Amino acid sequence: MPTHAEKRILRYTPEQLFALVADVRRYPEFLPWCVGARVITQTETELTADLTIGFKMFRETFRSRVILDRPHEVRVSYENGPFRYLNNTWKFIPHEAGTEVDFFVDFEFKSALLQAVIGMVFNEAVRMMVRAFERRAMMLYGRNNSRPAAPEPAQS
Repeated sequence: MPTHAEKRILRYTPEQLFALVADVRRYPEFLPWCVGARVITQTETELTADLTIGFKMFRETFRSRVILDRPHEVRVSYENGPFRYLNNTWKFIPHEAGTEVDFFVDFEFKSALLQAVIGMVFNEAVRMMVRAFERRAMMLYGRNNSRPAAPEPAQS
């Protein structure tokens, strides 16, 4: 039931942002409440992973299938765990200032208690997660525009 959609322009290439989001193994290094990540299977176009989230007294692990459409989109579909459903999509659209990132998440927990606890902080939690990805991009790729500069005209 909680749904969040957000669009942002970031000064990185679609390839850089795609690589950051697709690197699920590294999520515990920077993503709030992600306390574990294990990739079960992986190919060039798909991976299956278990993520463990911890929030206050709650700790839950869930499995997702992640479709990798390099460098345009990352689609997450839920396989099993504490949710009734989970849908998450990242789209990376080239933009003159870098990349337009179109983020969407929609989910519902099976537990009414967990749903109520998360529901109270959902919007702020999702904003924090999106900011964590932005900070990770700055850390990996720098603060400046990472798009290649246009070649300068040759001197005659």
